[in-house]
Amino acid sequence: MHFGLNDQQRGLQEAARKFVRAELPDLARELERDDKPVPDDMLRRYGELGFLGINLPEQYGGMGLSHFDALLVLEEFAQVSVAVAFPVFEALTGPVRTIAQFGSDALKAKILPEVIRGEKIVAVAMSEPNAGTALTDLTTTATIDGDTIVLNGQKRWSSGAGHSHYYITYCRFDGIEGAKGIGAVVVEKGADGLSFGKPEELMGFRGVPSADIFLDDVRVPARNLIIGAGGFGKLMTAFGLERCGNATMGLGVAAGALEDALAYTQEREAFGKPIVDFQAVQMKLAEMAMQVDAARLLIWRAAANAGAQDNGGLPTVYESSLAKCFSNEMVRDVTQLGVQVMGGYGYSKEYPMEQRLRDGFAWGIAGGTTDVQKSNITAAMIGRRFNQRAK
Repeated sequence: MHFGLNDQQRGLQEAARKFVRAELPDLARELERDDKPVPDDMLRRYGELGFLGINLPEQYGGMGLSHFDALLVLEEFAQVSVAVAFPVFEALTGPVRTIAQFGSDALKAKILPEVIRGEKIVAVAMSEPNAGTALTDLTTTATIDGDTIVLNGQKRWSSGAGHSHYYITYCRFDGIEGAKGIGAVVVEKGADGLSFGKPEELMGFRGVPSADIFLDDVRVPARNLIIGAGGFGKLMTAFGLERCGNATMGLGVAAGALEDALAYTQEREAFGKPIVDFQAVQMKLAEMAMQVDAARLLIWRAAANAGAQDNGGLPTVYESSLAKCFSNEMVRDVTQLGVQVMGGYGYSKEYPMEQRLRDGFAWGIAGGTTDVQKSNITAAMIGRRFNQRAK
């Protein structure tokens, strides 16, 4: 068992760190201030440097490296901010992976190179006003009409809604009830009948636009089908990697908070000496470090084991849920401690710590709440799923 990085991984990590710290901090502050996504020119720069294709196939322009390698890069971006990291998250661990895992050869050949080059963004449209955690309650319909699929419904909490170019839309085929009727289709921006609601105003996640999506008789080519009715369980397996990406976003936020706190407490003086000399501050810094390192090791284990298990090369539900849940709770604790050790400056928008607190809280809601992860963990331990519905 080895807990270190090899030379290639250290080089990849260092390349990402050098880039994000030289070129992204000012942009991160702009995105937070203006609530705008990463601009097109910077997105293309991500692509030119290879950061959007770390674990995507070489045949489409990716690097073909491991999910572990992808998470190393993602953490470096997330240490600067959620907003600058989000395109990397979506490409390496989010909806793009669904296309890479389950899409047809034609879909992959069309979409993956565009994403890897930083030309296009893919978002996911899953949740609805009355279907969030209970996703199998979704009501967006899909009807096959010859060589087209007709979609009707409304989606909510779609990060990237409005500016993304493709939407992986979860829908119910032919009125089939429950999970058996659910599949997923790619909807392209600009399709007739596709429209967006007003941008959400959220506690954090500024620079990651979110809005409702409305589908009114939206017709897409049948070739845009990813998985049809009966494939819901298969689609859910891709979320093992998404959970690890979610956990890594929280880890990056927390690791950035720890770094900020360490620097601040060595510079800030009280009673004639740096405040890091006070035991109360030392205890908080140690607690932050313990939690950050523990989360990182859980994420690394899930990613490193992915290729060795019979799960399609993806992290298992058990290990990815453990990593996500721990990281989700950890980042809330660590950023809160960061605010506390920085005092008034931690609460001031002049410093990024208060933003880290706001951004960090969301990861335990997005991608399956912490309570859902705990149910997943227990289900994996005893070997059966729990029916949450009233009998």
